[in-house]
Amino acid sequence: MFELCDVSVQFGAPERGVRALANVNLQVHAGARVALVGANGCGKSTLLRVLHGLIVPSAGQLHSAPDVCQAMLFQKPHLLRLSVLRNVALGLWLRGTPWRQCKALALAALQRVGLSELAQRNARGLSGGQVQRVAMARAWALQPQVLLLDEPTASLDPHAKREVEALIDEFASGPNAMTLVFASHNLGQVKRLASRVIYLEHGRVLADLPVDDFFSGPLLQQQYPAAHLFVKGELV
Repeated sequence: MFELCDVSVQFGAPERGVRALANVNLQVHAGARVALVGANGCGKSTLLRVLHGLIVPSAGQLHSAPDVCQAMLFQKPHLLRLSVLRNVALGLWLRGTPWRQCKALALAALQRVGLSELAQRNARGLSGGQVQRVAMARAWALQPQVLLLDEPTASLDPHAKREVEALIDEFASGPNAMTLVFASHNLGQVKRLASRVIYLEHGRVLADLPVDDFFSGPLLQQQYPAAHLFVKGELV
């Protein structure tokens, strides 16, 4: 689905700016569940935006599978001052779907995330967990093959986190499973949702391992000491 070859991202002049990504090389295959972890400022969000085409690499190349539909959920999704139904339908309409069909597809998407009863409510009056579920309905309505998520449950209460996690797990399961790439500080969430973990530090990929090896295998401590300290909560 994606291949990054020596991708770097520089914000500002080299001598005064910030190098958000540094010579990143990685591949993401269809059906993968990839978690991006690391401290604040390590490059997780920048990497997601590069994958989604929102940031052009300063150096290196991004290769994407042709004609792939993908969607991205931001840490704080933006909903317009419209009904919940119209917020979901708008993305379909902008893609060229007739409005009547948009409304039917949007309602089906809201049913998928358990919010059909809120279809006519003003989206600005929703709770944080409901906003995230509406954003997921808006993404799911497009039927993407790739779903990119930036801290999808940040600032949510435990019940809302479980609801959003369950939806993500459902979207990434079954015969029509979406490829999943998500950034998270919640290591428990990473264990539950990911099959592969990429650890970043100062814009560099320092570890790329299957989830079991990342959390419990001796390989992490032996070959990736910085990632091992991060998992233990001892990284300075």
